[in-house]
Amino acid sequence: MLHTWVVAPTCLPLVIRRCHTCASERFMADGKFRVNAHHKLLDAWLLVLCTGCGETAKLTVFERMNVRSVRPELLDRLHANDPVLAAELLQNPAVQHRNRIALDWDGAWRLDTVGPDHLDSDVIDVAVRFAARIPVRPVRLIAEGCGLSRGRVEKLLTEGKLVSAVRLTGRLSGDFTFLLKR
Repeated sequence: MLHTWVVAPTCLPLVIRRCHTCASERFMADGKFRVNAHHKLLDAWLLVLCTGCGETAKLTVFERMNVRSVRPELLDRLHANDPVLAAELLQNPAVQHRNRIALDWDGAWRLDTVGPDHLDSDVIDVAVRFAARIPVRPVRLIAEGCGLSRGRVEKLLTEGKLVSAVRLTGRLSGDFTFLLKR
């Protein structure tokens, strides 16, 4: 029987970017936006706070866009400081590239499993789904979901008792399946 595990965010990730004031490298996004109008042109930024000194920095969402080219529902969400929109924009590769940022997901996600009843069987077939693009080591997910140490999971991988169509070493942020034979 195929079990489904879900890797879900619990909060917004930290933004990795150097602070100009205190040289800290972590910023916290709280979902606040700033929208500025210049006649018929709009600018929008996501505001982030330095975890070291509290200085505010702006991450560009868009610059100098014509008012008519911005969807009204997007503009409403920006004005309402929609936290879901903030999460979507932080994970957008174009926004990350434009602002030269990376995301720190440590402590900002959880693994939802079906419960401990699937651990009793000799063969465990699992599909791991990601609710957001969270880069996580599959070995860590499997260890946490099965109640094993990472060393034990790596040993099962080398023995051929843990198989998958994707490479289980390194980091993944996309859905995958694996089969664990005990």
